[in-house]
Amino acid sequence: MGGFLTALQFLTILPVGRGAAPRSAPVWFPVAGGLLGLCAAAMLKLSALAAPPALAGALALLLLVLVTGGLHEDGLADIADACRAWRSPERIHEILKDSRIGAHGAAAIGLSLLIRAQAMAALLPAPWTWIPAAVALSRGGPVLLAAVSKPAGEGLGRKFRQELDGRTAIVVAVQCAAAALLCGLWPAIALLAVLGLALPVARLYFHRRLGGVTGDCLGAFSQIVESASLVVLVCLRSV
Repeated sequence: MGGFLTALQFLTILPVGRGAAPRSAPVWFPVAGGLLGLCAAAMLKLSALAAPPALAGALALLLLVLVTGGLHEDGLADIADACRAWRSPERIHEILKDSRIGAHGAAAIGLSLLIRAQAMAALLPAPWTWIPAAVALSRGGPVLLAAVSKPAGEGLGRKFRQELDGRTAIVVAVQCAAAALLCGLWPAIALLAVLGLALPVARLYFHRRLGGVTGDCLGAFSQIVESASLVVLVCLRSV
């Protein structure tokens, strides 16, 4: 239970953990993500009682961003600003240490918010499993990426990677598969295909550009997986 509470503390602004994160905390990331997605789904359904679907989707995403403190949005913005063409790994790491957000970072956050809000609105008729599954995969995905990548830099990402082991990655992968299967067989296959394709592509990209992964890389990957998963689910629902 201590690991679960610390996972919630790490992924949200909720003061529920105690002290330093135990090594078991990453094991609970998909479960914590599923709970966050369930909260977003509840907000979506409640908002839809008095607001049009587009506004309900925006309010559901607003709740998710507020509860998480924009943790992963910050990582996405930093990566978008830093990983410009032809920049050396040294220069990228320098930019990642800058807390300011540039034009590319702002655009990345804006597009991410727009895509996810619209996708949640489109999933309004049946959000109870589809949204939690997408958020669960987005929180488990960074654990899997860290497990198969080298750490880069000296920040939180390195410490996070050093505390991971193969057993944790396996348990997280099983949880991600279980969360996807809650949506049905074909949606599960599509969601796991998204995650399975995104992992090697992200690993190759970050290793080439930065020499490994940082905490910002993991945050950006979470946003990418969540957005892609929601888009895939919307497309499947439209078929």
